[in-house]
Amino acid sequence: MENKKKYYITTAIAYTSRKPHIGNSYEIVLADAIARYKRLQGYDVFFLTGTDEHGQKIEEYAKNANVSPKEYVDKISEEIREICDLLGTSYDKFIRTTDDYHEKSVQMIFEKLYKQGDIYKSTYSGLYCTPCESFWTESQLVDGKCPDCGREVKKSEEEAYFFKLSKYQKRLESFLEENPDFIYPEARKKEMINNFIKPGIQDLCVSRTSFKWGIPVTFDEKHVVYVWIDALSNYITALGYTPDESPELFNKYWSADVHIIGKDILRFHTIYWPILLMALDLPLPKQIFGHPWLLFGNDKMSKSRGNTIYADDLVKLIGVDAVRYYLLSEMPYTSDGSITYETVIERYNSDLANTLGNLVNRTVAMNNKYFAGKIMPNTAKEDIDDDLIRVVTGAIAKVDSLLNEYRISDALDTIMGVARRCNKYIDETTPWVLAKDDTKTNRLGAVLYNLLESIRYIAVLISPFMPTTAEKIFEQINTDIKSYESLSQFGALKVGECVAEAKPLFERLDGEKILADIAEKQKEQEKNNELKNAIEGIAKIGIDDFAKIDLRVAEIVDCEPVKKAKKLLKLTLNDGVSLRTVASGIAKFYKPEDLKGHKVILVSNLKPAVLCGVESQGMILACDAGEDQVQVVFVDNMPVGAKVR
Repeated sequence: MENKKKYYITTAIAYTSRKPHIGNSYEIVLADAIARYKRLQGYDVFFLTGTDEHGQKIEEYAKNANVSPKEYVDKISEEIREICDLLGTSYDKFIRTTDDYHEKSVQMIFEKLYKQGDIYKSTYSGLYCTPCESFWTESQLVDGKCPDCGREVKKSEEEAYFFKLSKYQKRLESFLEENPDFIYPEARKKEMINNFIKPGIQDLCVSRTSFKWGIPVTFDEKHVVYVWIDALSNYITALGYTPDESPELFNKYWSADVHIIGKDILRFHTIYWPILLMALDLPLPKQIFGHPWLLFGNDKMSKSRGNTIYADDLVKLIGVDAVRYYLLSEMPYTSDGSITYETVIERYNSDLANTLGNLVNRTVAMNNKYFAGKIMPNTAKEDIDDDLIRVVTGAIAKVDSLLNEYRISDALDTIMGVARRCNKYIDETTPWVLAKDDTKTNRLGAVLYNLLESIRYIAVLISPFMPTTAEKIFEQINTDIKSYESLSQFGALKVGECVAEAKPLFERLDGEKILADIAEKQKEQEKNNELKNAIEGIAKIGIDDFAKIDLRVAEIVDCEPVKKAKKLLKLTLNDGVSLRTVASGIAKFYKPEDLKGHKVILVSNLKPAVLCGVESQGMILACDAGEDQVQVVFVDNMPVGAKVR
């Protein structure tokens, strides 16, 4: 069997905080398109993705959901995997950082680095951003907030282990000089070098004691391994690596050909990760590609802003391949991309329905109409054919080059440009006019052959980006000639075979109706959110928090107004043990005689407070009973001193 050249591609592992939105899904589709294209070219590809499942943020999310951290990440990890599968991604392995083999390897890596003196114990005192799980110095903050996410930071001090990044600064600088294409694109490289490397690399906090949801440090179990050694190591642990073992899979595929990551985590992959590999005496990856973000219009997607689109909803609307096409075609090379329902519908109708779908449909339909489906030879050539064939065959080298530079949207535009040229060729050759002249039958057959062969080229080239659509095209032109090698010479389509029935690849979308339906659903969702916010406006507490409140039945034995305080009444309560005074803001709703003798529920362990000269030793319960109405909760049939649970 021929030895294929290997190609190892990874995504960043997705953080299991919540269900991913469509912007999060771009990366997995991008990496999948590259992996599929490399397979098409004959590479032996290993494509890795997965989920990052430890950390303080996960511990807090789980607590708020009243489940264990493991239960929480199991659910979110499965949702992330389902989205990957829904989008037709062809990953070879899906790693979870809670996998036993990964945790064991991370512990061994941490221990090795400690024993060789690259990790040491100290105390961290700094500013911590919980969402980003990052420590910052005062000078690194932007307007007093986290420079990555813009959220509040908190002062934190704790014992921690540190990784000696500073020890490897010179070595990293030398590596970057010797490997100018390591960080891609060029603008991102300059940002990393000028902003983070040249100012001096600081040692990195790599353990925590303030939370427990992490991989325990084997020789100091009050510490857990902090996110970066845990998460970044997945690229080698997924291949079976441990400091004691380099198995066949690892030896075959490492080092990675490319890590596909978001621009926001470029620093960790271009500074922390290379240094970690240097410390382990392992080869570095060949390239890190930091892609831009997909925005909703001009804004980052946020559930709280209500501008989030989910992949599964979009798939229901336009189908898997159309979602893949939009994500890959709409994202620029360096600047952020944009998605709105309006632009999705517009791109679907213009590119997929009008350009590609219409080309395939009318070409197959004409071949069925004029030749009963039979593919005719292209013997009656004319000069106009040469330009079409030049555009079609010339697209291969262009797409190859663009893919090698991760210019995916440009590569797709090149392929769609072939489809546009084919549609122009139809207008130039007018097959419907040729069909009316019996002397032009051979020429008509040649025109349709050129179109069908061009469509085959399109199907082969587009298969990594839109695999289901490519298969539908192959079925309609009735060919199994799908290899990359078959594109070496125009004319591989077999003469004499019959095409299949013409079926629309993409039905046009009624944009107005779809947008109206979406607007209606959003209005309904806003109403539901308002109701939900009203119900859930008060922060959730646990049973332990509620147990701290001592509620008792007390009798109002006396009541009088408080001088100089129109809203307050001074209540004298018998709580079953003693008498106490409570100041209550209910004078607007009750007279003293209305209250005497009634039993109420008293918050008996509330800290005393002085209100208008009266020391209030508790609080009584009352209800908001409509606009500007309050009703005290009376429990006259209950014994004084009874505890309310």
